[in-house]
Amino acid sequence: MSAQRKDDHVRLAIEQQHTHRGVNQFDEVSFVHHALAGIDRPQVSLGTSFAGVTWPVPVYINAMTGGSEKTGVINRDLATAAAETGVPIASGSMNAYFKDPSCAHTFQVLREHNPDGFVIANVNATASVENVWRALELLRANALQIHINTAQETAMPEGDRSFGSWAPQIEKIAAAVDVPVIVKEVGNGLSRQTVAQLKDLGVAAADVSGRGGTDFARIENGRRELGEYAFLNGWGQSAAACLLDAGGTGLPLLASGGVRHPLDVARALALGARAVGSSGGFLRTLLDGGVPALVAQLQTWLDQLAALQTMLGAATPADLTGCDVLIEGSLREFCADRGIDTRALAQRSTKTTTGSTR
Repeated sequence: MSAQRKDDHVRLAIEQQHTHRGVNQFDEVSFVHHALAGIDRPQVSLGTSFAGVTWPVPVYINAMTGGSEKTGVINRDLATAAAETGVPIASGSMNAYFKDPSCAHTFQVLREHNPDGFVIANVNATASVENVWRALELLRANALQIHINTAQETAMPEGDRSFGSWAPQIEKIAAAVDVPVIVKEVGNGLSRQTVAQLKDLGVAAADVSGRGGTDFARIENGRRELGEYAFLNGWGQSAAACLLDAGGTGLPLLASGGVRHPLDVARALALGARAVGSSGGFLRTLLDGGVPALVAQLQTWLDQLAALQTMLGAATPADLTGCDVLIEGSLREFCADRGIDTRALAQRSTKTTTGSTR
């Protein structure tokens, strides 16, 4: 049943890529164009760091799948593309492995085909410390990703209905492991209050994983004959909204959810993300064109991101947080309701020490 559910998730996620197009609030973020801001391309670096982690690029392949023979092939190919491009990669939820150790190879291929890369093991918030260590050892993982997904679990026919233990267990796991712990949503976003709470729980970083990409509540409704929880489709906040909301918490932020192209990556970095992940779009490319197509897409994204940094005058991804950005539409309304000063974002390049602008 677990293997079938994993295959269903992939099938329904791909269907969303082809058919579902909701509002994407990254389109409500734009850069103020300063025509003489550009720098020379050799000055640009794509390196980023957070919580003691250093990556050569600020783009990663986010959690997708594993647990069945079909998804094992997908993980093998994802790992091959990650190895060829130097892009970090996260596994899908390894709960299937905890329930059935015979599917271990469907996750282990992430390390076998990417022996020197940065690999992140993914578990749920109910995983025991013992199982977390099993996951880390199986992948020889460089970091741990704990996913939280109350909306998905609520829509899932066989989903969890007991959420009160999640925060204490996250704290327990974070204290027990010796790799950085990243907590991520699965497409409904992390609010300012949640990110502040995660910081208190001792995690190293938070992936806001907002609304706009793969909608797992919609996927779980697709597994129901009557779709009884369709009212949860589109639940939550976008990645752009979450980055703006949680920027002052002091916890390093990663971003995913609705990331379609390198401009969205640059937008997320400008709003404070240390790195930006994608899942559904990369999966669609892989299934449509194989490993060569995904490698080409990743390389293109990195080249175009460097080009954007060159034009914007940002020598590093972190420097994008000094670029002026305009917030429009429903995202601006969200900021107003949450007490976020959008005017300051539009005037960040003003150098207060000299009174000059970029």
